[in-house]
Amino acid sequence: MRVIHTSDWHLGKTLEGNSRIEEQEAFLEEFCKIVEDKQVDLILHAGDIYDVSNPPAKAEELLYKYLRRLSNNGNRAIVIIAGNHDNPERLEAILPLAKEHGIIIYGTLNTIIEKGKYGNFEVIDSGKGYIELEIRGEKTVIAALPYPSERRLNEVLGNLDSEESFQQSYSERIGELFNEISSNFREDTINLAMSHLYVVGGEATDSERAIQLGGSYVVELKHLPDTAQYVALGHLHKTQKYLNNETPIIYSGSPIQYSKKERNNKNSVYYFEAHPGEKVNVERLNLSIYKKIELWDCEDIQAAIDLCREKSSEDAWVYIQIHTDRIINQDEIKEMKRLKQDIIEIKPILKGQSDDEEITNNITEKNLEELFVMFYKYKNEVEPTQELTEIFLQLAGEGDRK
Repeated sequence: MRVIHTSDWHLGKTLEGNSRIEEQEAFLEEFCKIVEDKQVDLILHAGDIYDVSNPPAKAEELLYKYLRRLSNNGNRAIVIIAGNHDNPERLEAILPLAKEHGIIIYGTLNTIIEKGKYGNFEVIDSGKGYIELEIRGEKTVIAALPYPSERRLNEVLGNLDSEESFQQSYSERIGELFNEISSNFREDTINLAMSHLYVVGGEATDSERAIQLGGSYVVELKHLPDTAQYVALGHLHKTQKYLNNETPIIYSGSPIQYSKKERNNKNSVYYFEAHPGEKVNVERLNLSIYKKIELWDCEDIQAAIDLCREKSSEDAWVYIQIHTDRIINQDEIKEMKRLKQDIIEIKPILKGQSDDEEITNNITEKNLEELFVMFYKYKNEVEPTQELTEIFLQLAGEGDRK
């Protein structure tokens, strides 16, 4: 059986308000070609199909269009689990239509997939968190653990009296769940597992929404199923690989560089052929960079203008930081943006003054709103929206103060 693993598409995600739909469609075109060239039988998507629980119409349209193509009219099985960005109920709402195209969706821990025909293959057994598929005479058992929301975690774990006990109990409970559902693995089946989790030691980036509180929502490798032939993970955007008793445990990573800190990521999907009782040989398939994210470090304002002119035809998202001894005026900013499209940020770095000094200078003279805006910009390199600022002030009890 030929299998491909992907995750974290984040359809509808923007870069500081700039649409990435064209890049996302370019990825899906390339992904379709990879799937067809490799003659894939089964696609595993390990969560975060969308970027938000209520995705824009263009993102939904893109998903439906390419799921139909990827399923090859029901001849190719697709199994999707919800990630922490997804709305489980919204994903599962399309199941009646998806079924005829061979698409299986797990929204929650309690999802039970109905047995029967899905496209041109069959679900011959199922229960909470697992299915057994028969695809062209080959059988596979998939242990599928979608991201458990905070509410569902509380329902499962109950009240815990300390962060340390919470972390231990969370990881152990995940292990118990996997032990339970992977008990359906058999010697005569291809045994696979998938989840959307944060593994201890995983390298995160700034475009992933945190799924742990104080480090609590993390899972130890030993609690992932080592009886599986392959464990497909989602959540971390940087490709990462682990071994648990020789079982490959892999984050496929996101297919697109979604933030400045991800600009050096080599995005990929993973492919392997699987046979019952045999180790799998995993192949990493690198994807194209559909539009680069660049950070330009310029020695002065004129150097930044010159670089904008020199690279005016280059298709890239650009962050510019400029070392300067004065404020950049509006005419200079307009000139840079006239010469170079898709500038996300122009950040002055005042010579002789560190970012820390900029934050702390005259701090006692600033009101709470000014301090919040300054701190947010320091941490995120963009200013907060007015709506976010107002929410902060309301939470701080100063919503009516000006």
